[in-house]
Order: sequence, then structure tokens, then C-alpha cells
Amino acid sequence: MKIGYIGLGLMGKPCSFNLIKAGHSLHVWARRPETAKEVVERGARYCGTIAEVASRVEVLFLNVTNSNDVENILFADNGVIKGGKKGLIVVDMSTISAIATRNMAKRLKEHGIELVDAPVSGGTIGAVNGTLTIMVGASEEIFDRVKPLLLHMGTTVTRIGDSGAGQVAKSCNQIIVTGNIMAVAEAFQFAKAAGVNPIPIREALLGGFAGSKILDIHGKRMLSGDYTPGFKTALHKKDMGIVHDIIQELYLEAPLSEMGLEILAKAVEAGYGDIDSSAIFKLNNTQ
Repeated sequence: MKIGYIGLGLMGKPCSFNLIKAGHSLHVWARRPETAKEVVERGARYCGTIAEVASRVEVLFLNVTNSNDVENILFADNGVIKGGKKGLIVVDMSTISAIATRNMAKRLKEHGIELVDAPVSGGTIGAVNGTLTIMVGASEEIFDRVKPLLLHMGTTVTRIGDSGAGQVAKSCNQIIVTGNIMAVAEAFQFAKAAGVNPIPIREALLGGFAGSKILDIHGKRMLSGDYTPGFKTALHKKDMGIVHDIIQELYLEAPLSEMGLEILAKAVEAGYGDIDSSAIFKLNNTQ
């Protein structure tokens, strides 16, 4: 298939590599053309504008930072609606607001363009290995059409529901991940304060009910001090800000989520925004 990809960052670039590896013809655009250099070297065609990408492809993937970025790509003067033909499917793999997604899907529908929300979990490692978990909001018909493409990037691809449902699922993911990282960091801080080495504690807990990917991967990062970003603290804070906005709109009580946002904000303020979010362990870790 002729596929477009916009958003060639830590997640988007390896995803685009996997689509090329699968034999698809890729067209790309980037605000900074040098960002696309590696993808072009692997066979992608660079386009001068977003509209040009949209005009050349059947499916266009987006992987950018926030709702405003997605809206600008779709509706700017030289955006998707200027070049996209009726029947184009836009698959947004960004993590953004479910409410914004639903609004943009309605606007695109007026132009005969479908918007699929397909946020992911699995971090940069999952993107490189093509093992992402992908949560999809789309009609069954459109899901069936894009699923084969998504399976080049992820091993678990699930239709959650209609437009926006994928973003709701991603928010649920971030709530659970945030709570688990907070718990692991607090447990290790507790152990150190009590004079016990947390390294063998982690090894012991991995075999019991407390065992989890967070304890395994993020716990190792905390104890080794290697905070190479699988997922940057600033982006994690952004995602929990999305959760916070929905909590406010739905008048929910969600103290764990609110506490998680507060802790991530403190980590960003402490200068940890560009390293892995497991760096919350560094807060108050004075032992």
C-alpha cells in the first residue's frame, strides 16, 4: 500500500522502518527535513508539504506530541484536508485527548476522510521491535482495513470501540502505569530508609503477586540509575494532564491519578523531563 507517515520521532521513526521492511511504499514529511533522513535512506519518498503526503497515500499515520499538533496537521492551510482524497484513512498513533479526537473525526468525516485513533503502549523498545500494544478507536470496517498495517508495528492490536475509544484505553493504561511506578519507587525508598538493600527485594518480589513489568523494567532502571528514556517524564506528565482534563470534565474522583500528575510535575520541575519517568524515584530519595 501507499502509506504516509508524519511524526518521525522516538516512536514514529522505528514504526516507519517496520512499515518499509514489510514492503509498503512510504511517503513522509517532517518540520525539520533532516529528521526524515534515515527514513528516506531506507526508501521512503520525502514530500514538501503535508498536503502532498496526503494526496499520494491511502493511509496516513501520525505520531506527534499533542492535540494541537494533530489538529494543525489535519486542518492547517496546507494540511491533510487540502490534499487528502475522499476515502483517505488517517491513523493517529499519538496520545491525545479522546474528546479532541472525536471532534476532529467529525470534522474530517465532512471531507470524506476517516480518523482512527490508535495510541500505543510499549515504549521505544516496543516500537523498534514491532511489539507495541495498540488500542484502536474506529468502526469495525475501518479497523479491519488498517489492522494488517498495525500488525507490522504491534503484536497486540485491539479494537476498543468507535472514535475516541482508543484514547480512553490509553488513558487507562497511563493511570495504571503511573500508579505502579509510584508504588515501586515508594517501596524502594522505604527499603533504603529501613536500611535494607532494595536490589534483592526486587528479585524476591518479581516472583510473587507484586511482580510486574514495571517492577522488572522500571525497577531495574531505578536501582541501576540508568534513566535512558523509554518514555520521557515530560511526555508522561502530558499524558496524565489529559487524564486530569477528562476527570474534570466528567466530575470524577480519581485521587491516584491526580497524585500521579503532581509527582510527575515535580519531577519535570526538578529537571528530569527529558529522562525516563522512572526518575520519580530520584525525588525524596536521600538515603
